[in-house]
Amino acid sequence: MNQFTKKILASAMLGTLLAFSAHAATLNIHNGGDPQSLDPQKLSGDWENRIAGDIFEGLVTEDAKDNPIPGQAESWTISPDGKVYTFKLRDGIKWSDGQPVTAGDFVFAFQRLVDPKNAADYAYLQFTIKNAEKINKGEITDLNQLGVKAIDDKTLEITLENPTPYFINALMHYTAYPLPKHVVEAKGQDWVKIGNIVTNGPYKPTEWVPGSHVTTVKNDQWYGTKDLKIDGAKFFVLEDQEAALKRYRAGEFDILTDFPTDQYEWMKKNLPGQAHVAPFSGLYYYVVNSQKPPFSDKRVRQALSMAINREVIGPQILGTGELPAYSWVPPGTANYGEPAYVSWKDLPYKDKVAEAKKLLTEAGFGPDKPLRAVLSYNTNDNHKRIAVAIASMWKPLGVDVELVNAETKVHYDQMQRGQVEIGRAGWLADYNDPDNFLNLLVTGVQMNYGRWSNPDYDKLIKDGNAETDLKKRAEIFKKAEQLALDESAALPIYYYVSKNVVSPKVEGFVDNIQDIHRTRWLSMKE
Repeated sequence: MNQFTKKILASAMLGTLLAFSAHAATLNIHNGGDPQSLDPQKLSGDWENRIAGDIFEGLVTEDAKDNPIPGQAESWTISPDGKVYTFKLRDGIKWSDGQPVTAGDFVFAFQRLVDPKNAADYAYLQFTIKNAEKINKGEITDLNQLGVKAIDDKTLEITLENPTPYFINALMHYTAYPLPKHVVEAKGQDWVKIGNIVTNGPYKPTEWVPGSHVTTVKNDQWYGTKDLKIDGAKFFVLEDQEAALKRYRAGEFDILTDFPTDQYEWMKKNLPGQAHVAPFSGLYYYVVNSQKPPFSDKRVRQALSMAINREVIGPQILGTGELPAYSWVPPGTANYGEPAYVSWKDLPYKDKVAEAKKLLTEAGFGPDKPLRAVLSYNTNDNHKRIAVAIASMWKPLGVDVELVNAETKVHYDQMQRGQVEIGRAGWLADYNDPDNFLNLLVTGVQMNYGRWSNPDYDKLIKDGNAETDLKKRAEIFKKAEQLALDESAALPIYYYVSKNVVSPKVEGFVDNIQDIHRTRWLSMKE
């Protein structure tokens, strides 16, 4: 080939590449916290879920409205007693390295999830599966006793302990994603490193820079790749909401997953239609370390809870209208009805403060002996605003508060280790059922950050999940919720609203109760 021909070909190829790059749609997402892993069994936050749900897919996945739809399974049947689910996998599904996804990959993943050696924090979300809890607690050592069986490469059978009304929804969670057995066994803990990791979702990760970003591209082995309108996404780590908004306005981000609430009115006027505030199945709360005196005294916990003026937080401190929370389970949760509430919910605020002072006096605190407390929160303008406000609400009680903030990963690690006295937390429903919230207060659950423990509560939750009559189940759960509220097991503050900012060039973004917006449903205008 002569040089002239080479130049013509090179020019043509360059033109093709430039044309491709001009039309390549990459979504730039402000993702908040720093993911601790790309391993679905090592995750715990919504910022990690946003990545995991793009690169992996379970038996069941979610549509744009967060309704369950077939994922890796094309169909399923349920036995008459409601305990045995049989899934048929799609034809030709593959991992991103071209290897087939089999029922055995799901068996491997579920067994690894509940294996106590792997210490998966969220294993309990799948305890409805037969023997899952017993294996996780070491009472059964044979992983093959787990109620997940591969009938053949394309047929998976899952047997439950009891009929579970939310089980299909729970399968959308990342604890139910399959894992590439052939890679995990070959690479061990290094299987999630870029260059090793293979995934089975619409996208695959190509770059992961801790503290900076995760980059994904289309997974050409996924069954629906031809329908994807976005070529890939870049998930940016940034916990400074003010900085995120500035970068959005500069065109660096297409989507913000949170925003400084004091900017909401400005955005409504200056960025019309771009700030999305919608009802959300989630609870913002404070945990109090019940294992550490004086917070082990329920009078102290109740006093702190009563003195929080929840009515001003949503409209005045945040400005986005969050509703005050006096229950542990948000109203409107499926399979439940009206939740239980704290007994003092309807007292005038001045009466709540008077009662709180009385409780602290009974617990041995007063002007000469102030209650000293450290309030910890993860770095975020909104969390700081709330912490400052609540510290000022506690001051008239004679509570001396020290505020401490840390980046998200550090904050939650400290809470799981029981190193926090009072800590900010939030829970976004993994599935629409009261069990998902009530489980947070069960003894031994990793996410029970305050380490409150009550055998009667634990028994009620167990009894509720064994009850097949939904009405009776709800009644048992409500007793448990009331018990936890009477004990001030934790301090519910407000029910979440989701807060996103979406560029006008992004299409297909649908507000939904769980604030899940997979890239596969989005497109971008030129």
